[in-house]
Amino acid sequence: MRFITRLMALLVALSLGAAPATAQSILRDAETEAFLDEISRPLAEAAGLDAGNLDVVLINDSSINAFVAGGQIVYIHSGLIEAADNANEVQGVIAHEIGHITGGHVIRSAEGYAQANKISLLSMLAGVGAALAGAGEAAMGMIMAGQTAAMSQFLSFNRAQEASADAAGAKYLSDAGISGKGSLAFFGKLLNQEFRLGISQNDEAGFWRTHPLSGDRIAKLREVYEADPAWDKPEDPALKARFERVKAKLKGYVAKPAVTLRDYPPTVNTVPARYARAYAYHKNAELDRALAEAEQLLAQDPQDPYFLELKGQILLESGRADEALAPLREATRLTRSQPLIASMFGHALIATEDKTHFEEAEQVLRAAVGRDRYNPFAWYQLGVVYAARGDMPRARLASAEQQVMNGDYLTAMRSAGAAEAGLPTGSVDWLRAQDVALQARALLTQACNRDDDQPACKSL
Repeated sequence: MRFITRLMALLVALSLGAAPATAQSILRDAETEAFLDEISRPLAEAAGLDAGNLDVVLINDSSINAFVAGGQIVYIHSGLIEAADNANEVQGVIAHEIGHITGGHVIRSAEGYAQANKISLLSMLAGVGAALAGAGEAAMGMIMAGQTAAMSQFLSFNRAQEASADAAGAKYLSDAGISGKGSLAFFGKLLNQEFRLGISQNDEAGFWRTHPLSGDRIAKLREVYEADPAWDKPEDPALKARFERVKAKLKGYVAKPAVTLRDYPPTVNTVPARYARAYAYHKNAELDRALAEAEQLLAQDPQDPYFLELKGQILLESGRADEALAPLREATRLTRSQPLIASMFGHALIATEDKTHFEEAEQVLRAAVGRDRYNPFAWYQLGVVYAARGDMPRARLASAEQQVMNGDYLTAMRSAGAAEAGLPTGSVDWLRAQDVALQARALLTQACNRDDDQPACKSL
């Protein structure tokens, strides 16, 4: 499991103002991404989407949340995985978010903003008119009433979108032959959370909410789900086991070791428990214990690529790169060069500081970024290889790719320009350097349109 920071422009806001660009920490892990792809694929197909174009992205955030922000991407907080009891609950959330995608709700939110702002502007004009006429108190009343009406308009619009996504999600679950029990169970969790937070479920309180009342949503959806033929469909044991592995792995990676060891004590010797403890011990720099858990997992299945990846990661990050090569090479082979695993293998080859490994590292890393360009870690490692070989133009191009993804647009423009100057004119990499420079400039322009006080904006 890797931890990557990427800048994402979030196009949704909970106020009437424009949404800011927010830096989000994204968790990337080959096994987790494969699992999320598998459980979302039938839902994407039921929604009429190209399943290969739907991405489910995991964000390192302990809150229970999921959202869409444009395109065919569903963002899920790690806290949601932690709160879910099974894969079916996560599928219910994904189905709902796909409902937002197919409903075009991110784009249509602009309609809600426009309607609310129109009401707000009219009330301001009326208030100014009253103030000029000498009716100060009346002016203030008009302005406040207008602001309340504007907020009401916006929240009503948002609640309508949520209700629409609920209905669409229920349909996609049904069409995919997936039970709605998980969806209802997760709404129940949200309802319990609202009770714990003291959030009232009466209609007056609901007036100020961005989402429909959880109790109302459960009541409306239960009737639909219970009538569906898939309602009593049993949980897939294989999917259940994979979910438990992913959940434990995530817990071990993001939680404090003491918390992980409390929830997965050494007396429990299941695969998920060993997975979680391996990461907890690794974070505590208890190498022997971490390796012992990884070896126990491999004893159960020596050909599991994710167990091999785990062992390789522990060894690599503990300064034993030479020993990490064998398990990571095998994990790369078994997954047919899955990009995240391959990039870790490439890193291990470089970390040996044995230059006889660099040619293999270049091949592995080029294949990794060829299949997944959005991996700044792999681009950085590839740049290291190029620099070590004295190929500075391609090293600068690799740096430019990484810098764009990290939001350092001005530096990316400079790196891409230097790469272009040193690459053979008309070559594939020369053309790519131009593309990266244009992409970086466009993204910097967008950022400056939101906040032109940034020093980098002076270069435009």
